[in-house]
Amino acid sequence: MTDRHPSIVHLGVGAFARAHLAWYTQHATGTPWGITAFTGRSPDAADALTAQDCRYTLVTRAADGDSAEVIDAIVAARPGSDTDAFARALASADTTIVTLTVTEQGYRPDSDVPARLVAGLDARRTAGGGPLALVSLDNLTHNGQVLRQAVLDAASDPELRSWIASTVTFPSSMVDRITPATTTDDVQGLPDLTGALPGDRVPVVTEPFTEWVLQDRFDGIDRPAWESAGARIVDDVTPYEQRKLWLLNGSHSLLAYLGLLLGHQTVAQAVADPVCRSAVEHLWDEAALELPLPDDQVAAARAALVDRFQNPRIRHTLTQIASGGSEKLPVRVVDVLRRRLERDPGAGVGPGAATLIAAWWLHVTEQPELVNDPGAPGAGSDVHDVLTVIAPDLDTTPVVAAVTAAADRIRQARAHAPEGVPA
Repeated sequence: MTDRHPSIVHLGVGAFARAHLAWYTQHATGTPWGITAFTGRSPDAADALTAQDCRYTLVTRAADGDSAEVIDAIVAARPGSDTDAFARALASADTTIVTLTVTEQGYRPDSDVPARLVAGLDARRTAGGGPLALVSLDNLTHNGQVLRQAVLDAASDPELRSWIASTVTFPSSMVDRITPATTTDDVQGLPDLTGALPGDRVPVVTEPFTEWVLQDRFDGIDRPAWESAGARIVDDVTPYEQRKLWLLNGSHSLLAYLGLLLGHQTVAQAVADPVCRSAVEHLWDEAALELPLPDDQVAAARAALVDRFQNPRIRHTLTQIASGGSEKLPVRVVDVLRRRLERDPGAGVGPGAATLIAAWWLHVTEQPELVNDPGAPGAGSDVHDVLTVIAPDLDTTPVVAAVTAAADRIRQARAHAPEGVPA
């Protein structure tokens, strides 16, 4: 039994939600809040959690060792296919917050996520429910606006659309916490870890760093005091989204493509390579000039990223990060480059941006067996094909020259790379 108040409904329960949302909810001061969690579709996660009374171990994996705590913020776990239970949960007067981790695909027109939300909101309207906040925790720029539009587009009833527009808020948020897949070794090692849940079959492993920036759109809507656990409540999430996209995500893409070309397998290996580290620093220098944040905040973010990337015990694979570059690069590096050239047309293409674009070009043309990206150009593509995909307006002589020169430097680095890079 639990004394937590079940006022949060979460859709898409997985490792990240259990390492992030549940952690913040557990550590918030005041009245203990509880989460009713629904899976995407498969009942597996719900069944596994229910078998443990929805309690599980969160393993925080630092460079110098592991620590463990039991998380009990989830009070019920149900399969996403139980649409009636989902509608009842949204209709409940106890529910004031709905959160989502459904990946970028969950917001597309062909996804059933918006329709499921609309059905639940319709049930809430019929029950006379009050204001509600729908909060996306997915890695999308302006994710609150994206979610709002997806929900309104899925609501065909004009009266329901009007009710949603006037009753439901959609705060944007920026989330960050690396959460690798739990392995068999992780499960088998739990009995030796102080603080772990005995017999736990579904622990979650995460890094020490965590961040959550939430737009303050909760007027009249009750919520946990997440800020007491370290979340930041702000008027505008945009600068923090840009910081994450341009510093964390941009350097992740650079390390993935350049690191794979140089024979590395993980972020920790790649960032230890002077060639990769130098390219990352250049990329960060260029992004810092365009970020609308104080210099000390940007410097602190960069230092934190170095510590995170160097943690050898978080095995973040480059092949996982490398997927979907055709969609990721426009917001992770091209946006910065456009702003740079708009601010100063004579600035030229910085070495960080040029190296990232060149590394992706070589990745898709010289390592096609590693490419997981339907939008990527084919193996025989040239630099013009690459720019056509991610930035057709930047297919200019100076940009082509900079990217081509960067590709030549990468080829030279590959030729001098040591043999037998460790796995």
